[in-house]
Amino acid sequence: MTYKPAPHYLRKMTPRLLRATFLAVLLGGCTVIQRKPAEPVQTAEVPTASDEAADTLLVDLKRVDTTFIIDMRYATANNFTRDTLPGYEANRAYLRAEAAAALAVVNEDLRAQGYVIKVLDAYRPVRASEAMVAWAQRTNRNDLLRDGYIAARSRHNMGVAIDVTLAALPARTEVTMGTPYDYFSPASHTRNARGQIAKNRQLLKRTMERQGFVNYEKEWWHFSFAVQNPVRFDRVVR
Repeated sequence: MTYKPAPHYLRKMTPRLLRATFLAVLLGGCTVIQRKPAEPVQTAEVPTASDEAADTLLVDLKRVDTTFIIDMRYATANNFTRDTLPGYEANRAYLRAEAAAALAVVNEDLRAQGYVIKVLDAYRPVRASEAMVAWAQRTNRNDLLRDGYIAARSRHNMGVAIDVTLAALPARTEVTMGTPYDYFSPASHTRNARGQIAKNRQLLKRTMERQGFVNYEKEWWHFSFAVQNPVRFDRVVR
């Protein structure tokens, strides 16, 4: 995805000041809907916006907070399809600006506790979701569509869903969450854990929820953030 360089005054800002600026603009210029109850995994039919609209509404997470660890699995073969998904051409993560600002606050909170967010997926092009559905049908895994693990119309397409885990500081090593990412099983349900694994999942969930994110109960890694007038995007991630 190609974006114009940040303005000179933004490039000179510290990460903390940049986050504060995002929040001030967002909270003053639009209504952020937070703590909305979880919705069905399959979203309603909404328009697919132009690439120009995507360039305006989506924000590169590294521009908001350089300490995020970005590991976009669908830009590689290290995912459940064992292949790169169409629409992912770079290890870059984008979200709607409102969600990006909130995630930066989450990350700051976690750093104070000795952790940092590792991003596994964020905005997902429509064509990538369509490829997931085609893979499920081709491999006779329609159960993943039926059981709510793969959605043809995903909040990721809108740039309002994020897949994350925790990494411990200072080594930035992944924290044990009990299952790998995209492990489609009841073992991945957020509440299906005990001991330290349950504590790790709840730390992530609790900290995300404080900033308005909602966890998808079947996937400990998946969170969504409500915005006004969401639209889908099919802009290639570059």
